[in-house]
Amino acid sequence: MFLSVGVGILFYLYYTLNQAYQEQCVLDGIAAADCSLMTKILNDFKSANYWWIIVVFLAFTFSNISRMIRWGMLLKNMGYPIRYAYIYISIILGYFFNLFLPRLGEIVRAGAVARYEKIPMEKVVGTIVVDRTMDVLCLAMVMGLAFAVEYDSLMNFINANRNPDSPGLLSQTWVQITLGVMFLLGITAFFNRKKIATSAIGQKVSGVLGGMWEGIRTIGSLKKPVLFVLHSLNIWLMYFLMAYLCFFSFEPTAHLGLRAGLTVFAFSALGMLIPSPGGMGTVHWLTIQALALYGIGKFAAFSFANILFFSIQIFYVIVGGFICLGYLFFLHKRSNDNTTDFLGRPL
Repeated sequence: MFLSVGVGILFYLYYTLNQAYQEQCVLDGIAAADCSLMTKILNDFKSANYWWIIVVFLAFTFSNISRMIRWGMLLKNMGYPIRYAYIYISIILGYFFNLFLPRLGEIVRAGAVARYEKIPMEKVVGTIVVDRTMDVLCLAMVMGLAFAVEYDSLMNFINANRNPDSPGLLSQTWVQITLGVMFLLGITAFFNRKKIATSAIGQKVSGVLGGMWEGIRTIGSLKKPVLFVLHSLNIWLMYFLMAYLCFFSFEPTAHLGLRAGLTVFAFSALGMLIPSPGGMGTVHWLTIQALALYGIGKFAAFSFANILFFSIQIFYVIVGGFICLGYLFFLHKRSNDNTTDFLGRPL
């Protein structure tokens, strides 16, 4: 369903842009047979500087290495021996499965580490809560920095795309019904809290929440909190560099500077929050809007968005995901044979 949402958004964006492209061809006196947006996108892919794409790959890899080390610090702080190779594999698998169902990757990477490192699942989930909380804080910093640097441009974009006639969120019926149901459920749970706490389900939930809290609590007792923060900042620095360095792979965006890179990065990061696989479609639309602030036409911006998206989300993540899945199947087979892993340690 979510994959269909992402494909649908991307197709609709392509459809509307293709109509505008056909109209532009008529104005430019180009025959319809020679006017194809898809052909333009493919030609733009072919003309891209793939050396810069490789540099973008390296930035993405370095961000994942920092995420691996940061997550490993949380797991080790709970007293569990960890192997970084398995943590890195689980991170790539997380990105891979997020392409099919948003946030499924968080469950997959938690399950992979819990299984292969023999750590209780709920405690691993607790560390992922910390991991994602740090990402939210870093995203807030990115948005704040983007507004500070490009306040006028961003406010013009918001005002241009705001519908003053749209009702407020709290005035919508479905929001009021949802809040009412949540309130009734909360009241019912409060008056029956003792029965719920002693039930089998209540005890199971309590155990899960306790394990999650232990994982969250680890951040307060880290041996190297400064290193933890530095890796958190490096993850998002590498994300920014992915957007900025990709400019140089495509001629229409090669002249853009750091401020444009920050704006495009901030917009695309917001696109990842919308529940479409890997930001499919949403990242494309927001990237086009961001590049429009710097005079980049929507057709060239669409090509750039596709170069960035398909290079990372499709090529890097899918190829890496299949490699990691293959290795885990190989690892499972060797574990059944009571052999060792690729590092020569007993499984």
